[in-house]
Amino acid sequence: MSTRKLFWILFGLNLLNYIDRQVLYSVFPLLQTDLALTDLQLGSLASVFIVVYMCYAPLVGYFADRTPRPRWIATSALMWSAATLFCAAAKNFFSLLFARAFIGIGEGGFTAIAQPFLAEKYPQEKRATALALFGLALPAGSALGYLLGGLIGQHWGWKAAFMLAGIPGVFLGLWAGVGLKDERRELQTKEEKPKLTDYLALLKNKPFLFICLAHAMITFIIGGLSAWMPTYLHRYLDMSVAQAGTVFGALVVVCGAIGTFTGGKLADLLLKKTGKAYFWVMGLSLVGLLAPAWIGIQTQNFYTAIASFGLAVICLFLPTGPISAAIVSSTRTKVHSMAFAVNIFIIHALGDAFSPILVGRISDGWTLKIAVLCCCLAAVPGLLFTWLAACLERRDPRENLS
Repeated sequence: MSTRKLFWILFGLNLLNYIDRQVLYSVFPLLQTDLALTDLQLGSLASVFIVVYMCYAPLVGYFADRTPRPRWIATSALMWSAATLFCAAAKNFFSLLFARAFIGIGEGGFTAIAQPFLAEKYPQEKRATALALFGLALPAGSALGYLLGGLIGQHWGWKAAFMLAGIPGVFLGLWAGVGLKDERRELQTKEEKPKLTDYLALLKNKPFLFICLAHAMITFIIGGLSAWMPTYLHRYLDMSVAQAGTVFGALVVVCGAIGTFTGGKLADLLLKKTGKAYFWVMGLSLVGLLAPAWIGIQTQNFYTAIASFGLAVICLFLPTGPISAAIVSSTRTKVHSMAFAVNIFIIHALGDAFSPILVGRISDGWTLKIAVLCCCLAAVPGLLFTWLAACLERRDPRENLS
């Protein structure tokens, strides 16, 4: 299979990954009415996904480093798609909770495997751009999940929304299982398979760990803003609830796509000049975020606020590809899947697992403006972690790693 075709299969699965993840949130009101769910139960449906997602990733990463990865990619896609379809048949809270847990298993497995598998198919000088393009599925898929879930749910009910979201993944997952090949794992000898010492070395790899911590700070900011910015726009810019959701969704799609693509291209261009290119883009993202976020929070003018927040979103998404490329270049090939799995665990455990709650707590004690500003200030430790990773990284990503 050509690299181009492989990319589009994985991109399609990643798009469905985010659609199926987000479609739930757009039908919250319908679920609450039909199944008599409390706000706490609705929140639990989101939390169980994150917990299972981040805890399962290291487990599948262990096996993916030892066996052909297409079978894990296909199994993961079929699992989350089947679980999404099961949501359509849910009769109560516990059946929905069970299904969301299995969506977390499927998507956690896919995310840990797909990025390193794709990265290995591209030369170093094109890797950040390829991973950035792959990462475009995040803003696009999330927006489509909200949009399609809301439209389908409003006209045909929440069951139809889950069914239409889940069906494509079944077919694409089967195609991935049949069409994708992993020559590196198929030819892997027993001696080449990672050992316990390889995983212990990964946990002692300081540049890698600092990359993960920097990524966690970015995820912290994204998680807090994703949860509270629609409310912020409604509360301070006099938008209706519908307008606030639409405007913020458009900002994430358009500005997120611009930032993701630009960051990948910029990193690959800088890589011709310096081996620290990925860290430069990460640092630029975190420094560039602060000024527009401050202006957006301080202004009362609608257009200034939207332009400022849009620029902040661009900065937040700049390092999408470079971070993934940095993880690949700072770790050995034989533990790539586990490296991404550990990254998934760290960024969610220290990032969006609790940032929405913390923003809400600060907002209750002071104001939402102060809470959003405090959320953005996570860029400061993120910048420190990026600097430490850059200083400690001795490998040049332009050199091939074994």
